[in-house]
Amino acid sequence: MSIPFQAIRPGAHLSEQVAQALSAQISAGQPATGEKLATEAVLAQQFGVSRTVVREAVSRLKSLGLLESRQGSGVFVRAAGFSPLSFDASLAASRQAVIQMVEVRRGLEAEVAALAAERRSASDVQRIRQCMSALADAVAAGGDGAEEDVNYHRAIADAARNPFLISTLDYLRQFLRGVTRVTRANEARRADFVRQVQNEHEAIASAIEAGEPGTARRAAAAHMSNAIERIEQADPAFWEQEGLQLASPLVSGAARG
Repeated sequence: MSIPFQAIRPGAHLSEQVAQALSAQISAGQPATGEKLATEAVLAQQFGVSRTVVREAVSRLKSLGLLESRQGSGVFVRAAGFSPLSFDASLAASRQAVIQMVEVRRGLEAEVAALAAERRSASDVQRIRQCMSALADAVAAGGDGAEEDVNYHRAIADAARNPFLISTLDYLRQFLRGVTRVTRANEARRADFVRQVQNEHEAIASAIEAGEPGTARRAAAAHMSNAIERIEQADPAFWEQEGLQLASPLVSGAARG
């Protein structure tokens, strides 16, 4: 039987605090392997947070392999296996970390784009194009388009039809949301950056639509490399004023292009 949790401290990243508390209890065997986790409503009351916060925390622990959902039964503690991939939060909030995260994405996104070019359907192409239009509309309305950018890359991943690649990217997105916000905020400050990103997105989409895996792979890799260059070219004032603040939640949410 698991023990009641104490309300967490008010402040930022509530879901991260809840996830850490749950993880600590699971490591201590409370709840034990195979035992059912308390309901969202109960956990929300114990932690003193909303059910949305609890849901985000539970989702994070699922991605780490600590919890699993059983349809119609609830959420249970998984049996111990290999140690889940994890990142040190203390290293995340830095300019260099943003660049390193994009480096991780470069290989993955290139392969995803190539597979999408091989396996895409007409509806996949339509969805990718719709995501591009939504991104353009968001930018035209004065936004940074971060969420729309995530949706664009997810549409390409879905077209690749490789559940392992999709799961890997989904896992990384919780650490890369800050990267998305940084790169989009930086690019929104310069019209030439905005045009570059639009052209790069179009190059990837066109190669996928044309069924050209090699071209799609090169376009996606170039897109990530160019994203790194744009961060390196960022005005120092941007990083001092906005970049560090935007990068700070790298490990608390879910990527950018």
